[in-house]
Amino acid sequence: MFSVQANPVADAPEYPLPPNRLRETAVGERPQERFEKHGAGPLSDTELLALLLRSGTRGLDVVTLASRLIAEAGSLSGLIAWREQDFRKHKGIGHIKALQLNVVMEVARRVAIQQKEKEELPLLNRAVLVSDYVQPFVAGLEVEKFWVLCLNRKNRLVKRVEITSGTATAALAHPREVFRAVLRESATAVVCVHNHPSGDPAPSAPDIHVTRQLREAARAVDIELVDHVIVGRIGADPLGRGYFSFREAGML
Repeated sequence: MFSVQANPVADAPEYPLPPNRLRETAVGERPQERFEKHGAGPLSDTELLALLLRSGTRGLDVVTLASRLIAEAGSLSGLIAWREQDFRKHKGIGHIKALQLNVVMEVARRVAIQQKEKEELPLLNRAVLVSDYVQPFVAGLEVEKFWVLCLNRKNRLVKRVEITSGTATAALAHPREVFRAVLRESATAVVCVHNHPSGDPAPSAPDIHVTRQLREAARAVDIELVDHVIVGRIGADPLGRGYFSFREAGML
């Protein structure tokens, strides 16, 4: 006699597949058809991302896949910080599609940066304005970078200068390099800013030490150090702001 071996795959319980949102959408109202009729403006973030993805996978339609990606990233803009491996964690996204999405997100990041640079000289007299200004530059960075924002007498940006680009845990900036850039641009005031890749903007001991050095150097050359701002992410900041200001903390 022959015994029948259990097939673990065949005997596994079948779970209901999620509803196919694309199939349930009325003809004429699907993303590609709406795009062809009305252009990109009326489409939701999910619909636009679905057009980039082009297809889903068995049991997961492209609209549902796009919705899940945006939900995990927190927003469409949150995807800018994703790497290939972040996209590939999701069923339906392979190596090639993940690379294509990375390219699109990098283009979006650069467009945002270039748009910032074209705007009228931004006013940077408050930490929240500094944080908003540098967000396109810090999005997706895995290392610390340190910038000097050279300002005119009205605290409007004259030039942004990158001083250092460090490791995943540290970026050191010497006051000599900082104020050399400030003097070269004939700036009358300066904001120093750097990012924390971890997302938590709380200052480290080296951050505090460097800030004290910068404060003394600013006094020596008679240039106002408006602030030193550390930029992180709102979701990783226990205070829910996404940045730390040495000025607001009374440390300047």
